[in-house]
Amino acid sequence: MQSSQEPPEWAPLTSILDFIRWGASRFSAEGLHFGHGTDNAWDESVQLVLHALHLPVHGSRQEWLHAKLTEPERQAVAKLLQRRITERVPAAYLTREAWFCGLRFYVDERVLVPRSPIAELIEVGFQPWMEGEPEHILDLCTGSGCIGIACAYAFAEAHIDLSDLSRDALEVARRNVREHHLLDRVAAFESDLFSGLSGRRYDLIVSNPPYVDADDLASMPPEYHAEPELGLGSGSDGLAFTRRLLAQAKDHLTEEGVLVVEVGNSQTALEQAFPQLPFTWVEFERGGHGVFVLTARALAAFSEV
Repeated sequence: MQSSQEPPEWAPLTSILDFIRWGASRFSAEGLHFGHGTDNAWDESVQLVLHALHLPVHGSRQEWLHAKLTEPERQAVAKLLQRRITERVPAAYLTREAWFCGLRFYVDERVLVPRSPIAELIEVGFQPWMEGEPEHILDLCTGSGCIGIACAYAFAEAHIDLSDLSRDALEVARRNVREHHLLDRVAAFESDLFSGLSGRRYDLIVSNPPYVDADDLASMPPEYHAEPELGLGSGSDGLAFTRRLLAQAKDHLTEEGVLVVEVGNSQTALEQAFPQLPFTWVEFERGGHGVFVLTARALAAFSEV
């Protein structure tokens, strides 16, 4: 056990690069899990070191890497890296920020860390499924509000509703709406599915709902258990929420409306449960799976069967 008189392990480190390398080595040695914005120890260490130094993660400069740190800077960096090891929470909860569609979002333990592959669909305007610009969009199970807010940037004339069952999550979403100066086009509603959205119809409904089945939820690394379970678990097969969504969505889509939903690893279970539905499964260039697209017409036909 290290005595109070012994120097800390990081005492010889002086530069930004030293601390990035040390953090990555320690993360790997401790068996941390990465899946909340980064997928490896090096990128996670870069993110935390630069944040502790108040330097931008995006657009960082190579010449910074060999810059020598002051003693207060060294202590701040080491403290943040050590917290990641001891607390086993996503880095975003330590930095209070996450990036989605190139946009910065405030996040904390009240919401999931943004990471949905739906970002790729937003970037291409949900083509080829959307016919024209959507006027009204719903981000269902919004969490931090990242999907709906990113849609507001993608569709400059659209009005977006954010909805969530969690009041805590909605506080985070509303903060992000304010910080992105979108109060004139983006509104947040407390709603269990469509219960708080009576009479509203949308050209596009996008949802990253809870979809983790009971077995996967129980076996997840600690970093995932730091997130709100309400946003992850959805019954024994991961489909408890999605079943309700498929039954109700047609009543809240316009005639040409489109439904986009992420179900992740529950894709196979969903196809088996609804073999009559013509799911289109999106292929992503940057990774990710389990996102389907359905039209309002397909849902209407399904409801008549």
